[in-house]
Amino acid sequence: MKAAIYNGIKNVTVKELAVPVCKENDILVKNLFSCICGSDLNAYYYGGDSVRIFKGQEFGHEMVSEVIEVGSKVKDIAIGQRVYPYPLEAKNDRSRAATVGGFSEYVLIPDCEVGRSVYPVSDKISTKTAALIEPFTVGTCAARKANPRPGQTAVVFGAGAIGVSAAAALKYFGVEKVMIADLSDFRLEIVRNLGFEICNSKKDDIKREAKAVFGQVPGYPSSCADVDIYIDAVGAGAVIEQWQDMAKYGSKLVVVGVHHKPVSVDFMRVTYNDALILGSGGYHPQDVLTVLEIMESGNLNLESLITHEFRLENIIEAIETANKADEALKVVIRYDK
Repeated sequence: MKAAIYNGIKNVTVKELAVPVCKENDILVKNLFSCICGSDLNAYYYGGDSVRIFKGQEFGHEMVSEVIEVGSKVKDIAIGQRVYPYPLEAKNDRSRAATVGGFSEYVLIPDCEVGRSVYPVSDKISTKTAALIEPFTVGTCAARKANPRPGQTAVVFGAGAIGVSAAAALKYFGVEKVMIADLSDFRLEIVRNLGFEICNSKKDDIKREAKAVFGQVPGYPSSCADVDIYIDAVGAGAVIEQWQDMAKYGSKLVVVGVHHKPVSVDFMRVTYNDALILGSGGYHPQDVLTVLEIMESGNLNLESLITHEFRLENIIEAIETANKADEALKVVIRYDK
């Protein structure tokens, strides 16, 4: 089988490896689509140690796969079934969450348990949409952390897959209106077509735009938009500064974007605005189930988030394309012939 191997910064090769042997408690899956993740970009451009992608390893973890072999003791799964390998448990080793083998033709799921290491994908979800399950679980977990309620409002910073999935989950949880802010008109146009309010915060005053969309209320030190929930899906200090300047009394900020540098927080504003800051890292089984429900509903054209497809032999071009926010949103490796 062909497999992409991470060898260090800007060094990925595709090699021929033996197909894993499936034992009685295992299943063997063939990948159908695998997405390029932000952690893959981090490893390629800056080094993989911080995201647990180490030299010499197969990598990739955002995938949808087809079962091609089932061990004799594995229950409730059949050959030909599409599944989502759950990265935290797919290898029975949580340190392998970023190196499941999404960029390999075949993946062994040892000691497989349905509902733990893999989740079945229903016929209501297209295969390409199912490739987005993993990033959508990350965004959904962040949305859930805000404890959203029907009738609330929200601003999501970031129009990548995590930001869009957080926005979709907020709507699913009953949030009345959601704005997504980003610097890329390319991505924002895709988001607009999904029915979200948008703001290019590089070109427009986001505080003024949010007031126009959500109305305004008194705040400290000045009036602010009537927004209950903010989600940082970017991981940039400028986002934290914008939130501090916008937050109304009692609002929440959930940080799911990875900040590689410390940021400054004015706790006078946080205190006087009775604001809450929450971190959200990863996902939980309940988030998988919620994402499957969102995707099964068919309410959003989620395939539109996938802007580019590549073959495995062109994985370097795929990674470099995924790093271009003004040209791409979600980039996938496609395995079928």
